[in-house]
Amino acid sequence: MKEQTKERLIASTGSISGATSVLGSWQVCHSICLGIVAMLGVIGITVTGMPLLFLTKVALPLWTLALVLLGVTIVLYFKKHCISKNLIVMNTGLIIAGTPLKQVQSFSSVFLTVGGAIAATGIFLFIREKIKKKGCMHHAERKK
Repeated sequence: MKEQTKERLIASTGSISGATSVLGSWQVCHSICLGIVAMLGVIGITVTGMPLLFLTKVALPLWTLALVLLGVTIVLYFKKHCISKNLIVMNTGLIIAGTPLKQVQSFSSVFLTVGGAIAATGIFLFIREKIKKKGCMHHAERKK
């Protein structure tokens, strides 16, 4: 029971890393903000300006935190092998997609495309693994 809780905590660290990397991206923050403004507009509330503009001030620190957490997750994966490599691939893609560095903003579409493809690959591999495990479980049940 204790080991399962420890594994969930480690997996959560990887998930937080991926989520933090997405928050570090200006494009994603901008899209989320526009989505909130649109949803409020649908229910009749008019908003002017960008209600989540404050997130752009913390984009780089959040992205850096995501990068550090990804590093910790990778180290734990190689030392303990208790984290899904597919989730690490997905988080890596999210961090690449969410690169907020001003020096590379002219290549942001490349980072978004490459990171999105890597994240999608991680999601695909994760789902395929779950389906494969579920299929093996059903096959074992049929033998009984």
